[in-house]
Amino acid sequence: MHPGEAAKVLRTALLSLRPDALSGRECASLAEELARTAKSCEAAAASLAAWASDRGAYRDKGFTDGAEWFARASGSSPTAAKAAMETAWAVEECPQTKAAVLAGDVSMEQAGIIARTEFAVPGSEADLLGVAKSSSLKSLKDTARDTRLGSMDVDELARRQRKARCFRHWRDELGMIRGTFALTPEVGVPIVNGLDAEADRLRKAAKKQGEPEAWEAYAADALAARLQGGGHVRGSRAELVVVADINALRHGHAEPGEPCHVVGGGPIPVEVARELSKDAFIKAVLHDGVDVLRVEHFGRHIKAELRTALELGPAPQFPGKTCCEPGCGRQHNLEWDHVDPVNNNGPTSFDNLKPRCWPHHRDKTERDRKAGLLRPKASAERGPP
Repeated sequence: MHPGEAAKVLRTALLSLRPDALSGRECASLAEELARTAKSCEAAAASLAAWASDRGAYRDKGFTDGAEWFARASGSSPTAAKAAMETAWAVEECPQTKAAVLAGDVSMEQAGIIARTEFAVPGSEADLLGVAKSSSLKSLKDTARDTRLGSMDVDELARRQRKARCFRHWRDELGMIRGTFALTPEVGVPIVNGLDAEADRLRKAAKKQGEPEAWEAYAADALAARLQGGGHVRGSRAELVVVADINALRHGHAEPGEPCHVVGGGPIPVEVARELSKDAFIKAVLHDGVDVLRVEHFGRHIKAELRTALELGPAPQFPGKTCCEPGCGRQHNLEWDHVDPVNNNGPTSFDNLKPRCWPHHRDKTERDRKAGLLRPKASAERGPP
């Protein structure tokens, strides 16, 4: 059957789709299959549109521009249509990615990220495809960004970052003051870490009083308080953590395998790390290239030295903490979960603590409860007699 005819048959079949006549499991299975098919169709349509536009076929349709024609056909904006066709051309240079996107294994957005990174860092395509197939879009974006940044000269990167710093603000339709900003890692990371910590504190306090608002609302309150000179400062949590290999600090530049970066912010020159160390608390973490020094403490309290090791992330690169659930990739609003629960005599140790986002932490707690590792929920809520 010709692909065009197959597409018409599929659309006709979907006209009779009745989700209310299917079980929940059937709905989920069909949704996944159609989502995969949609990714294939989007990729094929963009590729065909790119070739048609290149050959001037849009003129036969009464248009003077290929992007305008494809925008009308796809129901998108000319900007989005042009971007889709450009991605289709880029993917032509990445055979593995082209096959994956046409098979519905990855989306056009994922394919575009992979193609752009492969162009900047030849040889990165296969690894990024693995991330795209097994993890979230955010994880792919983070990995691709770190891959590109890691291939750049760190001094050139720092120069470009400083040149790109900016702040814009305006009033929206509701009269609210909105804005965007771009700051270098060593400046921006401590700001957002402090605001995140304050927003977490405000939301936890609000939850005790009743139904809380969205986390973003408390982040706005934290920003306002910080700019106005107020706000609560959590002294127990470092707002900026710099990982710098002692050998890099000694000879003034980082050799391969010698990390020098801001946790959560990316690579920085050794000179910047040295400058930051002049007005900072210095903590040393000893490791053998695989594990950091083990620290154990029974109970829920996480000692400062253990928290330092945990928040660095895995050795030897110490990229910072990320939700440990496969495919999640969240890096903010994480909670420390005892893999073996405290109620089951699990220790507060490096090996037994993993970062999880709140939804995955909640799911893990329910799994532990069903496995008999925690007290029954009703009993836990009543507390001791």
